[in-house]
Amino acid sequence: MSDATGIDRREFVKAAVAIGGASALSACLDRGGVDVPRGPDEPGTTYPERQHAWNEFLPSDDAGNNHHPRHRVLLALDYGDGTPTDSERETVEVALQGVERAYERSSDGLLTTISYSPYYFDRFDEPLPESVDLPEPEALASFEDPDPDDIDALVHLASDHAEVVLGAEEALKGEVSTLNDVEQPEPALTDVFSVRERRTGFVGEGLPAENQDVDGVPDSGPVSEDAPLYMGFESAFDGNQPTENRVTVESGPFSGATTQHLSKIELNLQQWYEQDSRDQRVSKMFCPHHAANDVVEGSGKNLGDNAQMNDCGDPTETARTSGVVGHGQKMVDIREDDAPIILRRDFDSTDGGRAGVHFLSLQRAVDDFVRTREAMNGEAVAADSAVGQRTNNGILQYMNVSRRGNFLVPPRSLRALPPADPDATERSTEVADVSA
Repeated sequence: MSDATGIDRREFVKAAVAIGGASALSACLDRGGVDVPRGPDEPGTTYPERQHAWNEFLPSDDAGNNHHPRHRVLLALDYGDGTPTDSERETVEVALQGVERAYERSSDGLLTTISYSPYYFDRFDEPLPESVDLPEPEALASFEDPDPDDIDALVHLASDHAEVVLGAEEALKGEVSTLNDVEQPEPALTDVFSVRERRTGFVGEGLPAENQDVDGVPDSGPVSEDAPLYMGFESAFDGNQPTENRVTVESGPFSGATTQHLSKIELNLQQWYEQDSRDQRVSKMFCPHHAANDVVEGSGKNLGDNAQMNDCGDPTETARTSGVVGHGQKMVDIREDDAPIILRRDFDSTDGGRAGVHFLSLQRAVDDFVRTREAMNGEAVAADSAVGQRTNNGILQYMNVSRRGNFLVPPRSLRALPPADPDATERSTEVADVSA
């Protein structure tokens, strides 16, 4: 649907998210905003303790796959020096609850998390508890040299509607006084944090095709209309995702938290679309078995809720006999209870005018992501076959990881500037009360 300017609304709102700011929000609203349901008056008493508990608020398709919000904004935040005060914690919590009152917790409204890096926690005398695995980010393959994402905190905003993520962003920055006809608090998130960088993206059928006029994608415009991601295939099958329980920290003062990894990945898809055949793309994304047996139709919607990786065979044997091994095929050996150990919530991006991916995953421990990435590297497969370290080794040759970051997504009750060890803080408070 186009307006008098001839610009498709979906194309316009994606561009508005990429640009950001109050003017982009105003332009979206002027074009006729959608009716977005409001949140509760007291979200703190009705929302789940686990910030990352999104699934129950997501619709699903006929196959049972979760529908992931189409528009995303990531706000990379710096706190500064020193340790947080109670007043600053209250400001952060009030600001977050402001946008939650404005928008319902759903993909039709707003889904959000705030997470904290190991660099943030370094400011405290106490270390993180042993139940939290949160190392500083590092290179995870011999052929990559990513910059560490050394910000203090990260806000993730997600919605099917561009005006929602834009509105929430502007409210958190104190740039709007009302949001969805809900008055916003005067203390803003940016009264405590500074925004170092905003990152944006999208996921869903039609959006990659509408946004392929960028570096990294051939000029021929090869991304199909039904593709939810730039590489042309479905990826977030329900059968290829663990439960939210599996990625939740189970014990310690941060029980109910999860860890989050974020990679910024540049895509180089000239060969993927201009030299590789359809069968080669299926072989590399899924496995040669799927290509030889025409298992995947179009973007893969026919697969239902499971990519059927168990039919692919042994990766090393496949590499020896076929000269190629599939990306998904290499992951089978690290599944638990026939499910992966990381929960993917990644999305494509045109940040910097280049096709890319913000690969965002949740896991109980960062080591779960490291193990998954090691499987993706396929070093043992490459050593025992004609498959190269990157060439014909899944999709490695089409991706360049330029940045990595690790974060803790605390439970809701600790999301506003948490101490490194809440139990130690509580003990100190109790001692102070007794001394008084």
